[in-house]
Amino acid sequence: MKILTRLAIAAILTIAIAFGGLVTHAGGWDNFKLRYFFLTKYFNDQNKELDDLHKQNKNPLENARIKLDDLLDGGPGKDGIPSIDNPSFDTAKTTPFKSDETVIGVVVNGEVKVYPFGIMNWHEIVNDTVGGINVAVSYCPLCDTIVAFQRGGSTFGVSGKLYQSCLIMYDRANDTLYAQPWALGVVGPRTNLSLAKVPTVKTTLGAWLKKYPNSKILSTKTGHNRDYQRYPYGTYYTDNQIIFPVRNQDSRKLPPKAIVTYVWEADNQKPNNRFSGASLQFSHQEMAKVGTKLVDFNDRQIRARWDKEFETVIVEELDGKQIPSSTAFAFVYPAFF
Repeated sequence: MKILTRLAIAAILTIAIAFGGLVTHAGGWDNFKLRYFFLTKYFNDQNKELDDLHKQNKNPLENARIKLDDLLDGGPGKDGIPSIDNPSFDTAKTTPFKSDETVIGVVVNGEVKVYPFGIMNWHEIVNDTVGGINVAVSYCPLCDTIVAFQRGGSTFGVSGKLYQSCLIMYDRANDTLYAQPWALGVVGPRTNLSLAKVPTVKTTLGAWLKKYPNSKILSTKTGHNRDYQRYPYGTYYTDNQIIFPVRNQDSRKLPPKAIVTYVWEADNQKPNNRFSGASLQFSHQEMAKVGTKLVDFNDRQIRARWDKEFETVIVEELDGKQIPSSTAFAFVYPAFF
């Protein structure tokens, strides 16, 4: 009996040491979870998104813009990453975030709100009301894409699925799946529906408050126990690794994690597994040097400019009206557009 006990202890120690070695080799626990994300599929229901559509007698194969084989398990199941549905807000004096915190700024009908990355990295979607308009503010940590849109009377959640490494959202009213970088329904009853986008700005909290000192700042009182001062993706934001497969990378001219801003407007065409409409991208590194560009876009001329205060690209009509755009890692644009 003692020999068997010793053998069991030795086996457990060997497994623990091997596991510790894998974690160390990956560069820490957060990197390990990303690299071996597929292990989580055994602990989460990976079929709920499509099963919920079947319950509505909606065959995903007949109601899809994308190839279902390209709809990948991200690890967490449906709502495994919880959206924030009843957000509360701090002020510049009460927020725990420092001035260098990266944030998403939104202005609607004169109301100003800002959403720190420290919270968005853990929740990805905030269902909110800004300026009297029901909006959802979404962020994909794997793609650095930011899309805010009018959500009507519904709320949106994190499906747990990915397409081209990016967030797939779902509408809780009808379970339609939306590819976040397109703001487009891709599977379900609202397939091909383009969401009405709201302009956003990616900047730092300090820069945002300098222009909007009375801005409301999303509170860490979310109802969930998360360390909002810790980045949960290891070295992902600063390394060149892409965890999930993405297409068309041979046409990419920038390093995979270089930051770009893209602008896009979909048309009424419905090609399978690809975007249809007008789109452009602007390298942040280039725009910081050039300052301003006038470009032809969707049968009109628009302006992209480097905003020195916000240190980002702003895309606007020639009359100064901001056009909804999104930042992204450089690998995203060829994969989607």
